[in-house]
Amino acid sequence: MQLQYRQFVAERDWEQFHNPKNLVMALAGEVGELTEIFQWLTQEESAAAMGDEGRAGQIRDELADVFAYLIRLADVLDVDLERAFAEKMVKNARKYPVETAKSSAAKHTDLPS
Repeated sequence: MQLQYRQFVAERDWEQFHNPKNLVMALAGEVGELTEIFQWLTQEESAAAMGDEGRAGQIRDELADVFAYLIRLADVLDVDLERAFAEKMVKNARKYPVETAKSSAAKHTDLPS
């Protein structure tokens, strides 16, 4: 996917615009567009959002945009996202042990020791 997007960008000569600052800002903008879809929905409506085909299409498009900018940012910064994710999951498992974090929304610093 990174290669596909890299080629897409290169064909359009957009590398000049794809610096980390611009990509982070674009990523935040796309997350904002995704947020806008859910902003005024109730919990029940948000849980059922994919059942509305029009809304589901918007959600898929915005998720794809978020994903595209994320993989492009990782590409520009030479970050292996799969490896970074795997390493972060190890850290999260240490910070949120099942014994203390299960069924809790507390931050790791607020969990019982």
